[in-house]
Amino acid sequence: MERPAWAPQGIDLTVPSVSRMYDYYLGGSHNFEVDRETARQAIRAWPGLPKIMQANRAFMRRAIRFAVREGITQFLDIGSGIPTFGNVHEVAHALDRGARTVYVDNDPVAVAHSRAVLGDDSRVGIVSADFRSPQDIIESPEVEELLELDEPVVVMLVALLHFVEDRDEPRKCVAELARHLAPGSLLVISHGSGEGGPVRDGGAALREVYSSANAPLVTRSKDEIAQFFEEFELVEPGLVALPHWRPDSPQELEDPVVLGGFAGVGRKVGLAE
Repeated sequence: MERPAWAPQGIDLTVPSVSRMYDYYLGGSHNFEVDRETARQAIRAWPGLPKIMQANRAFMRRAIRFAVREGITQFLDIGSGIPTFGNVHEVAHALDRGARTVYVDNDPVAVAHSRAVLGDDSRVGIVSADFRSPQDIIESPEVEELLELDEPVVVMLVALLHFVEDRDEPRKCVAELARHLAPGSLLVISHGSGEGGPVRDGGAALREVYSSANAPLVTRSKDEIAQFFEEFELVEPGLVALPHWRPDSPQELEDPVVLGGFAGVGRKVGLAE
């Protein structure tokens, strides 16, 4: 297989990547045939998957606009993937040119391509790190240089936590991140769930597809997802289906296929540590 110029050396082009599959769902071009074929298998197991990903991206944009309106212009996007059109810094900069964003991912392709796309923009950085090691993120040079942690920050865990198994203690990781955040900081979460959407029999098949990409898919209940906000107070309308979080238009509410997941934004309260 010919290696594209944007693909870093050392990447096995025969192994699918979740971030490149996500890029494919959104209509991006930074994916390989193995990613496209695995994504097509996932769509056969769960035909509404691309619409769910689009609804997820739309929620992300709305959450960013909410944060900027609240006066928060620092973003820490963990599990950011490949920065396709309409990513965090682009949405934020459309509202505030001084907004600062740090992307974090553990996929070498996502990190390498992010660096190529972001270039020398001094307002944006990319960290090669894993959500499961929050201290590595907080202590990274990019976070220390770009983000003022004594001021409110938006931590984004968008479509990430359903790829983190319970044995990796994701609630503990979220709590550790929260410990470093100033009061008023926001936590943005979207998470796949078996609740809420149309009943399907493809869940097992979908998990099998993602397992082939070394990404165990963990769907959690609404109550389980709510536990990630233990250090935060949910803002209105609370933890709801993706299109129900402050929709821009009635059209976003029409397709029931996008109801198979939950989204919410929480605000940290209390004294700074």
